[in-house]
Amino acid sequence: MTHAPHRYSNSEIDALWRVLRERRDMRHFVPSGEAEPLPAGFVERLVEAAHLAPSVGFMQPWRFIRVTDSGLRQKMRALVEAERLATAAALPSRQEDFLGVKIEGIRECAELLVVTLMPEREKHIIGRRMLPEMDVASVGCAVQNMWLAARAEGIGLGWVSFFDPEKLAPLLALPPGARPLGILCVGRVSAFYPRPMFEDAGWGKRLDIDDVLFENRWPEDARGTPTAY
Repeated sequence: MTHAPHRYSNSEIDALWRVLRERRDMRHFVPSGEAEPLPAGFVERLVEAAHLAPSVGFMQPWRFIRVTDSGLRQKMRALVEAERLATAAALPSRQEDFLGVKIEGIRECAELLVVTLMPEREKHIIGRRMLPEMDVASVGCAVQNMWLAARAEGIGLGWVSFFDPEKLAPLLALPPGARPLGILCVGRVSAFYPRPMFEDAGWGKRLDIDDVLFENRWPEDARGTPTAY
């Protein structure tokens, strides 16, 4: 077989697949006061990784706010706790299970970042004219880059989405049109989860490839999405 001229080495490919498989959305961190400091320039490298992500129309809609004020961090934690309780109330059949989902990472992690959509994204037409949500998809690609880069360096990253964007925005003095999409907790962890945390907690399991890959059209016997809670 002819060797593909642009192919990476086997060891490089193996490393890529390893970080893909071992990436985890972390919720538990070694408290920053007890952990070894993060490597110098680590936050900047994470943002660089995000900034290397693809974006529709090269709009680069991601913006990051690094939260260093402890008072602001506590206000953000209160917003997240309020939404966690509201979500639990909307899940009467599994309320107790959901309340086991902890948000202490906001308080314990070494670094806290907020990823937001830029305010002027509406002016970008390419790729968004019929699919305006592609700006959100682009931010998702950026955060995935951060997850993979952090995991490769043995640092945990968690994407917190339990919050009301309309209440978080003024805390960060966001301009009109900007929208926060995630609170990113970054820090050292005692261990990475062997499987996704929600899988271990019994919320579902990763679907088989045959359940997500179809040919030509949606098959009549295809399963839908996993059970919604």
